[in-house]
Amino acid sequence: MTVDDLKGAVRDVADFPKPGILFKDITPILQDPALFQYAMQLFAEQIQDRGVTKVAAVDARGFFFGGVLCERLGIGLVPIRKAGKLPYKTYEVSYELEYGSATLAIHQDAFVPGDKVVLVDDLLATGGTAAASAELIGKAGGDLVQLQFLIELSFLEGRKKLSGYDVYAPIVY
Repeated sequence: MTVDDLKGAVRDVADFPKPGILFKDITPILQDPALFQYAMQLFAEQIQDRGVTKVAAVDARGFFFGGVLCERLGIGLVPIRKAGKLPYKTYEVSYELEYGSATLAIHQDAFVPGDKVVLVDDLLATGGTAAASAELIGKAGGDLVQLQFLIELSFLEGRKKLSGYDVYAPIVY
C-alpha cells in the first residue's frame, strides 16, 4: 500500500457544493478497509512518539479519522463542532471558507494543562477552518503538536495561514 493508492482512490466531483468547486471525495477511501487502515497508520505514525494526549477532530469529516486515531493511540477525543452543536460552555471562532463563512466551537473544559493535541480533518484548502480550529485549541488550553489532513490542496496556499505549525498531509494536489 502506498500514498499513490490513496490518491488514486480520491474521487473528483465537479460543481459541489456549488458551481466552480471541484470537490475531493474521500468516501472511496473510507469504504475500502485496507485504504482506510493505511491512512490511519500514516496519521498514527506521525505522532506516536510525540506525547499526544488528545485528538481534536473537526466537524464533520474529521470525525471519521479522529475516533479511529484515538482508539489506536489510547487517548481522548475532543470534537470541534459548528456553533450551537455542543451542549456545554464553549469558545467560538468565526472565519471565512473558500465558499462562505462559518463559526466553530469547542468546549471550554476540553483540555487540562499539559494536554498535547493533534488536530485532524479530511482536507486543507484555504486554511480557514484549520486556523480557526488551532485558535480554539489554544483558547481551551491545548498545546497543538500537529495538524493532520488526508488531502492538501496546495494551490490554495492554506499552509500560509498555519505558519509556525507542524502540518502533515500525505496526499497533495
